Amino acid sequence: MNPKKGVSFSNDRLLSLDFFRGMTMFLLVAEGTALWNVLVKEPIAGTILEPFFEQFHHHPWNGLRFWDLIQPFFMFIVGVAMPFSYAKRRKRGDSKSKITKHIIQRCILLLAFGVGLHCGYRRELVWELWNVLSQLSATILIAYFLMRYKWSTQIIASTGLLIVTEMAYRFFPLEGYNQPFVKDHNFGSWMDMILMGKINPGRGWVAINFIPTAAHTIWGVVAGQVLMSEKTGNQKIKRITGAGIIILLLGYLLDWTSVTPIIKRISTSSFVLASGGWALLVLAFSYWFIDIKKINRWIFPFLIVGMNPIFIYLFSNTIGGQWFNNFVAIFTDGILTWFGTSEFVMNLFAALTILALEWLLCYYLYRKRIFFKI
Repeated sequence: MNPKKGVSFSNDRLLSLDFFRGMTMFLLVAEGTALWNVLVKEPIAGTILEPFFEQFHHHPWNGLRFWDLIQPFFMFIVGVAMPFSYAKRRKRGDSKSKITKHIIQRCILLLAFGVGLHCGYRRELVWELWNVLSQLSATILIAYFLMRYKWSTQIIASTGLLIVTEMAYRFFPLEGYNQPFVKDHNFGSWMDMILMGKINPGRGWVAINFIPTAAHTIWGVVAGQVLMSEKTGNQKIKRITGAGIIILLLGYLLDWTSVTPIIKRISTSSFVLASGGWALLVLAFSYWFIDIKKINRWIFPFLIVGMNPIFIYLFSNTIGGQWFNNFVAIFTDGILTWFGTSEFVMNLFAALTILALEWLLCYYLYRKRIFFKI
């Protein structure tokens, strides 16, 4: 991860993509401050506000909450950026082999960061592949090697990944792991035993998710290629919106008809379709609102966070979660204690203070034109 000098936002940037990335990272950074945990505790717990703030937590199993969309958004955004990045590097003279070598190196680093985060969580050396960065290291490779083909080929390939995964879950014969949609007793859990010698008991996450969720990155690539095409802005919006509506409805239909339940923790095909549909619709709306209508002055705070996405994600999950958060709370709690403030207010104030300080860190890096790239 090397810091590189950057420039101010230029007129040729796709600001909708910058906003989408920045909004997603801002929400993830907020999670690292424990803000979403604070907002489901008393005095909010049991009130009409609790269901709203529950949307910022993963669904326990069968269902879809807003927070279940964040990882798909993250993977989708990376895909959207890939054709732009590839074209930029080709324009400056980089060979295809040089770009491919960089992509492979980048994916190895992402895998290392993902495993490293689990070591930090556990406070010991472990081999665990459930982190989004570990997943992304595989989906980027799949999407990159498909990117050279036409849109229809990429879409067919992504559909194939969903079908293969669906069949593996439904027809896996080994006793104890042959219940496709039962937590800890499915094909994904068996694969975890093969890959890591363990499962994620009670939580249900599986590492093999990278196969179906590669569709998110592939669809992001296709959406990016549509945005790069010579089509008019309205034509681009219609294509992306139409595709988003179709796969969104298909995903929900599979769940409503009990064919395949929407389960984020094992990335069922219905989940990938529904979440992918939402990603396409958010991109289309952002592109229309920000790049077409030019209503974009308000997006600057999100752009700042999106300028250093991997850095701030790693920071909030390592230094932030394991030291900085508690350090800041020493001062916020200490000051509010003088006024006899409740525990809820102290925790809320600490989380918001940490979020503000981490945003200021991103702003400082932006002002110094320091952008971390891998």
